[in-house]
Amino acid sequence: MLRAATLSAALVALAGTAAAQLTVISPGGPNLWWVDQSLNTLSWTCESSPYTNFTVLIANQDPSILTSPLAIIAQEPNYNCAQTISATMLNQPAAQGYVVQLADPFNSTNVYASSQPFEIKPVGSTYPASSATPTASGTGTNSPAPAPSGSVAGSASASGPSASTTGASTQSNGAVGLSSSLGGLIGAAVGLLFV
Repeated sequence: MLRAATLSAALVALAGTAAAQLTVISPGGPNLWWVDQSLNTLSWTCESSPYTNFTVLIANQDPSILTSPLAIIAQEPNYNCAQTISATMLNQPAAQGYVVQLADPFNSTNVYASSQPFEIKPVGSTYPASSATPTASGTGTNSPAPAPSGSVAGSASASGPSASTTGASTQSNGAVGLSSSLGGLIGAAVGLLFV
């Protein structure tokens, strides 16, 4: 009986770990870039994240652009789900090969999640289409926000995207479904032990 209880506890802990994860929603990939000297949005799966906060770093695969990851936010609360990155926070040249890393605030080499590689496009470029932001259902979640006064982008079509937590909520619902499925499997495994 003790052995079955120990196995059950281990399986429940495993199910909780499998369901809880942190993922960078945007930027990343060929369709979700940032624009140099403009407002850009970082968004993540806050509802399924097991972390209460993290450091936001930017890195580049090319050491001639950035020799090591650079902290752009020292401590970001997970519950925000998204953060606007200003030109003064970013301060990196337009180039390809960037990644955003969400890391342990006390040890930035312990990276919780990394974005897909993305490009920082030159100042004045248009922002990605709002439909480009991925979600579990495959639809976009970002919608254009009004351009801030004094915006460098210069046109309504280049206004900054504002993150919506809809994608993160959808991600979370998927995690709950996964957790429920694993719970059922765990219950069946424990039931077999008592037969």
